Amino acid sequence: MTDWPNSGGVGPRPVPNRAVPTTGYGNDPGGGYGYGGQAGYDSGYNTGQVYAGSGYAGGGPAGPSVPGPRGPGYGDARPAPDWGRRLKTGLVTLLVVLLVWSVGTYFWADSKLRREVDLSTVMDRPEKGEGTTYLIVGSDSREGLSDEERKELRTGSAEGKRTDSMIILHVGPEGNTMVSLPRDSWVTIPEFKGSESGKTFPSPGARKLNAAYAMDGATLLVRTVEYNTGLRIDHYAEIGFGGFASIVDALGGVEMDIPRDIKDKNSGADFKKGRQTLDGAQALAFVRNRYEAGSDLERTKNQQKFLSALANQAATPSTVINPFRLYPTLGAGLDTLIVDEDMGLFDLASMFWAMKGVSGGEGTSMNMPIAGSAPQGSLKWDMARVKQLVEQMRNGEKVTVKAD
Repeated sequence: MTDWPNSGGVGPRPVPNRAVPTTGYGNDPGGGYGYGGQAGYDSGYNTGQVYAGSGYAGGGPAGPSVPGPRGPGYGDARPAPDWGRRLKTGLVTLLVVLLVWSVGTYFWADSKLRREVDLSTVMDRPEKGEGTTYLIVGSDSREGLSDEERKELRTGSAEGKRTDSMIILHVGPEGNTMVSLPRDSWVTIPEFKGSESGKTFPSPGARKLNAAYAMDGATLLVRTVEYNTGLRIDHYAEIGFGGFASIVDALGGVEMDIPRDIKDKNSGADFKKGRQTLDGAQALAFVRNRYEAGSDLERTKNQQKFLSALANQAATPSTVINPFRLYPTLGAGLDTLIVDEDMGLFDLASMFWAMKGVSGGEGTSMNMPIAGSAPQGSLKWDMARVKQLVEQMRNGEKVTVKAD
């Protein structure tokens, strides 16, 4: 048997009391369970105490705390933030997000365009001139409207659809020109190819302009306008009653300066003179007001004023860069907008910007020159001034022709 020091005799090694903390190391006289005479001996028991400066929790002589190298968790001063780098990273991230959003929006909107008009079927087309020419048509289509909506918008319940307004918009190098075509214009409907049958039909003779659309839709209307003006139509855009009202409501209304008190039971127009914001139903009543206006010419002037105001409000940063206004507006318009097969979003944007330019005084707004009345209460064009007007637009010249 081994005689253990300080054990009081021969016997087994005493078991240390783990509940009592060890206060010394090796042969420290006050070493508790350090077992004198065996320096550096590790008892194998960890008391849980940490000794600053020792660098380890094992044996060894106690000594003064010696500071070692400090890590980031010990209060070292951190380097100053690199704000320039952070700013560049933030800008790059923002640009990437904007790019992805823009591309996504473009393809989403492009997929909603209703490219339903095939202008390649139009016969005997005039030569293309300078600039781009659009034919913008407002139809009385009630497509997608419930009975309640028809009543609210006062659209009536007639089947099919007819042209309610027609405007030529020419985007040229010397300025943009909007020319309203009264639907009661007395024109010749020429020989044409049926849009569905593909058969060639003889000319039905002189009729009101809106009869062309009623007979064979958009392609015959384009054919008739080109035949009677000699101006080539590059793009076609048509919107119905419901789509028109929905766009206005999606924009939060359109501000207009009403020129006089207007009250017309047929269209539902009921306005006091002055500047005010029109909702979709009110806007539709304003542009359709015909009987109170006294003539189709007066109505076409109101239509131009409103379309210019609509384009001016739609083509603003507050709408274009605000998704909460952009997406409802695009959704409302593109679902009901019918265009030709070759028309893209850039063409559509160009059309709206041109309309906005006209409203801002950067172009000309007029009716087709009229010479007087014609059969069936229609209007006869002044062909001498019409020819001059068309030549100026086709040649890219500044329009100087005047009209009533």
